Amino acid sequence: MLQDSEIGSVRSGGPFGQPPQSKYENLISLAGEVPPANTVVAHPCDETSLRGAVAAAELGIIVPILVGPVAKITAVAKQHGIDIARYELVDAPHSDAAAAKAVELIRESRGELLMKGSLHTDELMRAVTSATTGLRTARRISHVFVMDVPSHAETLFITDAAINIFPDLEAKRDIVQNAIDLFTYGGLGTPRVAILSAVETVTPKIPSTIDAAALCKMAERGQITGGILDGPLAFDNAVSPQAAEIKGIKSAVAGHAQILVVPDLEAGNMLAKNLTFLSNADAAGIVLGARVPIILTSRADSVRSRMASCAVAVLCADARRKASPLPAA
Repeated sequence: MLQDSEIGSVRSGGPFGQPPQSKYENLISLAGEVPPANTVVAHPCDETSLRGAVAAAELGIIVPILVGPVAKITAVAKQHGIDIARYELVDAPHSDAAAAKAVELIRESRGELLMKGSLHTDELMRAVTSATTGLRTARRISHVFVMDVPSHAETLFITDAAINIFPDLEAKRDIVQNAIDLFTYGGLGTPRVAILSAVETVTPKIPSTIDAAALCKMAERGQITGGILDGPLAFDNAVSPQAAEIKGIKSAVAGHAQILVVPDLEAGNMLAKNLTFLSNADAAGIVLGARVPIILTSRADSVRSRMASCAVAVLCADARRKASPLPAA
């Protein structure tokens, strides 16, 4: 069980004696103000994944349904002192079966969120993206890192650094829209979106600059909605007002970006990991574009990052719930 001191640190400051940081705590606090989301957890068969799901439940932001080998889940809970007595368990013999069963429960409207347990991401996403039994929609599936960088004033949303390897312009449109929707669903207002490249000028020698310009024009014509876009922007011009001023870039986004759209997965993954390992950033993760938000966690994630991932997903689920309310009984 998550200790009271640990829960308190997640609510009010940095975990385990780290300096308080308010960005994730604000998200977790907001999630605590909406009804908890029924969350199907696929194969929580190690201490980290099981404790993460239970910790979010103890904070009152999710109601977990634990899917996997019941005997193994129970044994892990007993070994590590995690109380799962109040939560529903659904038996599945192994990780592939757990992923398939978890997706099936979502299709049956048993859950509003899907959460990755101790199985590989590929296993879960294979079940999610199945053409016949998965959770695909007309929207491209993409991933967003929600990053708390201690030295930066605002939460940074970085996309896509985990799903789409070399997205084309059509895929990038969905990637941008997914991130904007997540930002607005979280009650964070209208986001400033920077389409990143190596330079801030459009040149055919760097195709990502052409995509950036096209995405900005698509936003002007209503093909992307809900955000303020600018690009191409180099990373420094996107996040540093001083760098933007030196370059003479004047826009609502330059120097103050909240969503960073990277050219491809390689660039995004390196950017996110640089911030994590060199700037001590925390990285929460969520997948969008499927029938429900998907909470993707890593074994290396802190309790605080796991709670932030859950919080963002819960806020997203609540916004979807309000947009499409259930019919009256």
